[in-house]
Amino acid sequence: MHRPSFKLQLPEWFEEYRSRSAHAALTLADRMRLVIELSSLNIRNGTGGPFAAGIFLMDEGTLLAPGVNLVVWGGSSVFHAEIVALIGAQHKAGVFDLSSPALSPCELVTSTEPCAMCLGAIQWAGIRRLVCGARGSDAEAIGFDEGEKPQAWTEALKRRGILVERDVCRDEAVAVLKEYRTNGGIVYNAASNKKAQQ
Repeated sequence: MHRPSFKLQLPEWFEEYRSRSAHAALTLADRMRLVIELSSLNIRNGTGGPFAAGIFLMDEGTLLAPGVNLVVWGGSSVFHAEIVALIGAQHKAGVFDLSSPALSPCELVTSTEPCAMCLGAIQWAGIRRLVCGARGSDAEAIGFDEGEKPQAWTEALKRRGILVERDVCRDEAVAVLKEYRTNGGIVYNAASNKKAQQ
C-alpha cells in the first residue's frame, strides 16, 4: 500500500531573501519589519496571501524559521504563515516543543494576528511570546474569515505563559493587506465561497 506524503517548501524567491536577512533583528520593530517584508514579497511574487510569520530566538533576536502564506500556491487550507513557520522551526530544531530546554525561548512574530486555527497551534507549539502587526479585524476588512476566537484570546494565551504584544508596526502591516486587496488578490474563504454558491 502506498503511504501518503507531502512536502512543504518555501518558494524559490526566498533563497535570495535569506542571504539578505541573516543578521539578528534586535528590536521587536526590526523583527516585525522583516516579517512584513516577507508578506509583501509573497504577494509580489504571486506565491500566496498577504501574511507572513517568523519564529525568532528571543535572546539572540535571530530568525529560526520563516513562514509565508502558501494556501493557494501549496494547495492546502492549513498552510497559513504561522503554521509554515512553526513546522519549519520544529523541523530545524529537531523538536516538536519549542519550549525545549535545548533552545532559547522562542517567539512567533506574525504580520497579522492569528486566525482561530493558528491560535490553537500556538498554544501547543511551545511559543513564549506572540508579536502581532495588523489586527484580525484588519484582515476581515479586506474579506478574510479569521474564524471564531475567544473574546479574550490574549488573556487566554497569557494564562498559558505566552506573552502577547499587539499593534507592532500595525500601519505597515495593514498597508500590505490593502495592497493585496487593491491588486485583486484571492480571498480564499471556504465557508464564504460555499455561502456565495448557495
